[in-house]
Amino acid sequence: MKAQEKAKDFQILGHTIKPGKSLQANLDIAKLHTRTKIEVPIIIEHGKFKGPVILITGGIHGDEINGIEIVRQFIRYKFNKPSHGTIICIPVVNIFGFLNLERQFPDGRDLNRMFPGNLRGSLASQFAFHLMQTIVPFADYCIDFHTGGAERFNAPQIRINADDKETLELAKIFNAPFIFKSKNREKSFRDSAIKMGKKVLLFEGGKSLNIDEDITQQGVTGILNVLDHLNVRELKDSVQTSSVIIETSKWVRASCSGMFRTQAILGKYYKKGDELGSISDPFGKFERKVKAPNDGYVFCVNQTPIVNKGDAILHITL
Repeated sequence: MKAQEKAKDFQILGHTIKPGKSLQANLDIAKLHTRTKIEVPIIIEHGKFKGPVILITGGIHGDEINGIEIVRQFIRYKFNKPSHGTIICIPVVNIFGFLNLERQFPDGRDLNRMFPGNLRGSLASQFAFHLMQTIVPFADYCIDFHTGGAERFNAPQIRINADDKETLELAKIFNAPFIFKSKNREKSFRDSAIKMGKKVLLFEGGKSLNIDEDITQQGVTGILNVLDHLNVRELKDSVQTSSVIIETSKWVRASCSGMFRTQAILGKYYKKGDELGSISDPFGKFERKVKAPNDGYVFCVNQTPIVNKGDAILHITL
């Protein structure tokens, strides 16, 4: 059996962590207008043996609670303690938004559109800059947890670059029901981390201001699958299925304004013309069926009861 190389001390944010030890540090960037200090907890577990550094983040958008819950449970059950390498967890990146249950930073900006940041920019830009300068450089792999925005409920899915074979393999190992080959959004965390040479898995599941048990379990199990694959920690039991790889997709949009009722089951395959829901007025005068425009899987459903003409109501693969 090959001898395991012992880990060296791990230094981050002015702290030294010995092999087999843990640390909670804080990223202190700004204060509230009341002068109350806002600190972002960084939870670090350093293994006894040499291995990769995994950065696990949630809550880049402050209202995406399910992503935060996934990272919380991962820590709560001590899954973040590696035998090899180092695991850095930031359950709530956007503490400011989380306090107000809002997507944005207090300056009204979307943090996930401000990377890699600017030391002299807006508050969100400054925070993005510090995160990219003080935490991300240590990581070899990043797993970033998100939910659908507003009332859009996403089936569990991993989003990756279309042309990255290693990340595709990791996405298959994560084993979410769907793998979505999506373009990088400019100035997003994923885009900036990839440009730094990091391998990034972006998880989408559920919707904002909501915690769903199935979504949470998919997220936690996915992390463990990846850690086992990277030999960071052993996973005794693992059930692998085949993920559906999404190359292209389209939004089904409301043909009229009204009250929306969906019949679509998230993650189910539909044939062209299958009924997916209906839109009606509140007075019982008319009702229009929403039908599948093509064969495909529905992997996002807008759960809002009221829609306007042109609103995106269902996301289906092509």
